[in-house]
Amino acid sequence: MNRPTIADLAKAANVSVSTVNRILAGSASVRTATIQRVQNAADEIGYYGLGTIEARKQESMPSYRLGFLLQQSTRELYQLIGQKIREAAAGWRDARIDAAVEFVDHLEPENIAARLKTLGRACDAAAVVAGDHPLIGQAIQALRHQGRPVVAYITDQSASERAGYVGADNWKLGRTAAWFIAQTTCHPGRVQVLIGNHRYQCQDISEASFRSYMREHAGHLGIEDSLPTHEEPKEAHRLISKLLAERDDLAGVYVAGGGISGVLQAVREAPEERRRRLRVVCRDIGPETRRGLAEGLITAALCHPLERTSDQLIQTMIDAIRQTNDGVILQRTLPFEIITPENL
Repeated sequence: MNRPTIADLAKAANVSVSTVNRILAGSASVRTATIQRVQNAADEIGYYGLGTIEARKQESMPSYRLGFLLQQSTRELYQLIGQKIREAAAGWRDARIDAAVEFVDHLEPENIAARLKTLGRACDAAAVVAGDHPLIGQAIQALRHQGRPVVAYITDQSASERAGYVGADNWKLGRTAAWFIAQTTCHPGRVQVLIGNHRYQCQDISEASFRSYMREHAGHLGIEDSLPTHEEPKEAHRLISKLLAERDDLAGVYVAGGGISGVLQAVREAPEERRRRLRVVCRDIGPETRRGLAEGLITAALCHPLERTSDQLIQTMIDAIRQTNDGVILQRTLPFEIITPENL
């Protein structure tokens, strides 16, 4: 069998012979999409120059350095998010992505704003997970004026200069959390909402919609004032342990922010009868949440689909770099996943 020729490759890819020659020689600019088409055709017909074509495709791709400022390196969830972002960047097909993933352990707004400015100046675009605060808004504004767009990730920002938002529909998420607790609790009781910080928009919106659903459909359940955990498992453990010790009618806990590991520790320490009657719903999933689901301590986890969300985040950041209309805010909302003990 004769080895495929350049003419055979050009015909299979529906391009001219001169286009194939330019790709192989690397002497002229050819669009990445065209090189990809030629590469696919070469693979199909068994053309011997696949390695050269792949090298030319890599050379033709645009290159971006993207910065990702996540929270709390000690939390397994954020480590998992960082891992998924790196994987998405490494597998990106249309551009070469250098992903700079950093973590903020001290959550004071001054510290986050300073870290965001430093990271943003070293990158073509930045993404940030942070509470909504004027200092962080000023950092986003400063980076925008330097031509460095900032995309809010998981929780939105009020800064009008932000380039976009990528995350779940938090209104639907809160009502879904309420549905699970209301529908699985037949007896009257009280429900406690835990938030990480009053400045996280995602938590604030989901708490409001949680209460909205309960007012409409769960007259047998009362909702206590929300308690902040400051994203600390020890504080979440203290709060839930105290409630379980003092209230016989605690029927449900909605963990709208961080601290699920502390909540689970408190529930494990409670008598079996209390554990059986308590419904716990949380956001997002990591190893600790999976363990709680497997033990039957968590009724449902409402989660960002991390692979899809990471892909969408990178695409949104690239779109923000490329866009010419500075007034456009790119809103990319993804459906959240629902994980229960039975579909874990």
